[in-house]
Amino acid sequence: MLPALARRGPDAEGFHAWPGAGFGHRRLSILDLSPAGAQPMCSEDGSIGVVFNGCIYNFVEIRRELEQRGHRFRSQCDTEVLIAGYREWGIDGLTPRLHGMFAFAIWDEPQRKLTLVRDRLGVKPLVYSLEGKRIAFASTLTALRAGGFAGAPDPQSALEFLDSGFVTEERSIFAGTRKLPPASILEWQDGQTAERVYWQLPEADEQTTITFDEAVEETERLLLESVRLRLISDVPIGALLSGGIDSTLVCWALSRLNADIRSFTVGTPGDPDDESTQAQQIARHLGIPHQIVQIDSARQAGQAPPLDLLTEAYSEPFGSTSALGMLSVSEAVRPNATVLLTGDGGDDVYLGYPFFLNAWKAQKLARRLPPGSPELWKALRPLVRGIPSFRRAANFLDYAVGGIGAYGRVRQGIPYFEQRAMFGDRLRGGNVACRSIPNSFESAKWLVADVFQFHRRMHFTSEFMTKVDGGTMYYSLEARSPLLDQKIWEFAAQLPPSLHFHGGRMKAILREIVRRHVGPEVAFRQKQGFTIPVERWLASKWSGALKELQGETLLASEGWMESAALSRAVAEALTRDEIPKQLWYALVFERWLRAQKSRAGVAGSGL
Repeated sequence: MLPALARRGPDAEGFHAWPGAGFGHRRLSILDLSPAGAQPMCSEDGSIGVVFNGCIYNFVEIRRELEQRGHRFRSQCDTEVLIAGYREWGIDGLTPRLHGMFAFAIWDEPQRKLTLVRDRLGVKPLVYSLEGKRIAFASTLTALRAGGFAGAPDPQSALEFLDSGFVTEERSIFAGTRKLPPASILEWQDGQTAERVYWQLPEADEQTTITFDEAVEETERLLLESVRLRLISDVPIGALLSGGIDSTLVCWALSRLNADIRSFTVGTPGDPDDESTQAQQIARHLGIPHQIVQIDSARQAGQAPPLDLLTEAYSEPFGSTSALGMLSVSEAVRPNATVLLTGDGGDDVYLGYPFFLNAWKAQKLARRLPPGSPELWKALRPLVRGIPSFRRAANFLDYAVGGIGAYGRVRQGIPYFEQRAMFGDRLRGGNVACRSIPNSFESAKWLVADVFQFHRRMHFTSEFMTKVDGGTMYYSLEARSPLLDQKIWEFAAQLPPSLHFHGGRMKAILREIVRRHVGPEVAFRQKQGFTIPVERWLASKWSGALKELQGETLLASEGWMESAALSRAVAEALTRDEIPKQLWYALVFERWLRAQKSRAGVAGSGL
């Protein structure tokens, strides 16, 4: 299991055993680079041990409180406060005090008890396997499988992947393995487990009296404090500056705090999405040292997609096209920094995506519609959907009368495969949970809240957090995002949609801070983002990889898909300028299956 985690922790390896229990750790050294910070870390008497991934940003304050209670420390790192805090307060007293991103395990030898804890938003991963009276855990499913703790690929999880491009937090691609949910504690003792939630995000308060200006000022204060906390490090820190709202805000806060940190922009010369010029102008305006890191356009736009990289960096099949960009960014920045501040999280909690704005508009319409509207729309819908130019409007009306049930079915996903009879015996007739949510007119009247929860459970944790952690840690780079701070989320989540969409703009609060301190040109610039145009490239320079699906495939031989139907779908798609994303998912899944078969062959066992 330890070699399987080597890229996540290249600096040191450690192992500690008690009778019938063992902890292993691969270290990426960030705080206290000396051997005193090595893990597994144990109490002086060896009765309590911990392995930990992440960073406790307020560990100095916790340590000071523990010292006042008589505890003594041997290191200058955050790991040690977990041991002393557990002994002083127990896990339920320690965990609420932790401000940061973390996944950790504590072994209590006197009680013969294992405790697993994951941070509030699920920034850091933690997976485990239960088998009889045995439990195993790790940061990745790849490590669990290397230890023999994972079964065959799970068909229901494969369906989720082919529908959305990722496997949700509720499932795991390998039978017999699970993901510990965010904000959860799991305790295991003598084969018995108990799991509980230790934190919940507050709901939006539509009756609040807070004004837009007050929301802007409080967000600004919280952001400055959040950035300050994330500057704790004994290794070089950099900041990613894309030229967008969120990364600009992080760099603005760095300049206000007089932090001695260099910002980085990844340059892609000749690409229409290249933002290096805008980012350079912003850095100059803020007075921050700046460096453009060029990505080799020839390699980036090569003749074959870097699918092997996706299967190595991510334990499960993962089809997020922006993951390729995240991997490129991480590889480019890693020689210059070990910690990277990013702007992740702003679009999620400050409602910066178009679907949030559409949900708000649909919610407002739903509250004005008469009670019989769902029945009327059910009769009219087939006529409206039959007019191609009206399909977007039809989706909007679906939301306004069907609520989150309609929203969960809007993607093409599974229907694309079913319409072409592509599924084999292992997938045929299956469905995923998000497509089984019933329509609800009442839900439509609270659609923003429901979409926010749906997004947080699906794309935010299962796709976005996975993408960033997997991409950065594959290159031994620790990503820290100030906009993923728990206090920022607690504040922003309580704000009503009317404040988030002030003036009809998405993410209005964050835009206003940028307008005040950087300028309107940056504040109101259209969102870009660093992505790879997979759908276009599969139709041209990557078409050779796509044609693999027309030959002998594991998808067909293992019963996932019908060979002839898959081949026909590829032939049909190659007549177009863009390839349906579902075929990209099929190609990623095929390569992932091959990688698993290859790893199983090396290990001497089958899938």
